[in-house]
Amino acid sequence: MKKVTFAFIGLGNRGQVHSKQVLKYGDRMKVVAIADPRKTCRDFCNSFLHLPEDRIFESGEELLKQEKLADVMVIATGDRQHKAHAIAALEKGYDLLLEKPVAVTPEDCKEIADTALRLGRKVLVCHVLRYTPFYKEIKRLIDSGAVGKIEAIQATEGVGWYHIAHSYVRGNWHKLADSAPMILAKSCHDLDLMVWLTGKKCRKVTSFGSLDYFTKENCPPDAPARCMDGCPHDECPFHALRYYLSTIPKWPSRVLHPEPTAENITEVLRTSDYGKCVFQMDNDVVDHQIVNLLFEDNITVSFQMIGFTAKQDRTIRIMGTKGEIWGNLHDNKIHVQHFGGEEQIIDLTQTNTDFSGHAGGDTRLMDDMLHYEAGDDFDRISLTPIDRSVESHFIAFAAEKSRLSGGEVVDLPQFIQSIG
Repeated sequence: MKKVTFAFIGLGNRGQVHSKQVLKYGDRMKVVAIADPRKTCRDFCNSFLHLPEDRIFESGEELLKQEKLADVMVIATGDRQHKAHAIAALEKGYDLLLEKPVAVTPEDCKEIADTALRLGRKVLVCHVLRYTPFYKEIKRLIDSGAVGKIEAIQATEGVGWYHIAHSYVRGNWHKLADSAPMILAKSCHDLDLMVWLTGKKCRKVTSFGSLDYFTKENCPPDAPARCMDGCPHDECPFHALRYYLSTIPKWPSRVLHPEPTAENITEVLRTSDYGKCVFQMDNDVVDHQIVNLLFEDNITVSFQMIGFTAKQDRTIRIMGTKGEIWGNLHDNKIHVQHFGGEEQIIDLTQTNTDFSGHAGGDTRLMDDMLHYEAGDDFDRISLTPIDRSVESHFIAFAAEKSRLSGGEVVDLPQFIQSIG
């Protein structure tokens, strides 16, 4: 069996997740080099990777100056760094495991895809939801004809009040100039699912959404710029100190420090955006958005991304000519109703044991990466190569164009053609 080797650029939350996944495969996979400008992240990852000093780098650029060190480069850097690192790694001869979004402009997405094609390189995009038992079973049901021809899909991503505040008001994705439109950064997963589940091309896109709540106009009176500076609003659910201390040692406190303690988290909150009032940030991405899609065969899709939910969850309802399918990703139950028949409930916990990491998607993504790279025989139903993955990105860019224009209908084939 071929051993697959990996080099990592970016050791934040996702880089740490993927690097730990590699360890599960013993002799079949190995991390041989890492790069990140943050010493705390380098030291944390090397505490379990045990790499020599000459395989630990302070930047992706420094790593990429070396001769090719591994089979696969994992790119888990900031959204706006993806293109430069991806192109350089492909030119150096690496295959890629590329975190989503692929890039932050449609032109850059296309350039990465075209470069991979030109060089004959494999690029797997981390659309982890395709790999979950929940969506894999829904795909199987659809392809088996369980509900006939799909006529419509309704899907919702509940981002969660705490997640939107952490990532999209205070965090790395709070400002468009530093990241990407939220419909791309957060929900290209979901748009990818719509392409995959229908098996059809999207034709038209329209969208509405805005930043409505996390604004200075909604700031409570007398609230300081930082929650720790004597904020009188103890009841505020977004109070940074109370919230982050309550999550130690889990996510999202791990984002602030790879080995969170009350002391180091408190220090981060004193000096970073994570300690600021959510109503006094410079955030400019939406806190809710709806996207309507028309696919081939007159399939209509309505997808809503909303930050104001009690929990992080994803729901879906698929309506066909012979019945419907519905469920909640985090319940791990799928309901199937055939017209005129009895409701069937598929309990995925009866046939699966690992639902860790994106409802089981993280582990299964790495399984496919291993087999894809090693040339093994495996079921490729969920595989997310670059040529498929950019379709969802083009939909997201078209949705943002529609939203900014007040909801104009965007002809997607024409939009893609305009990219060149």
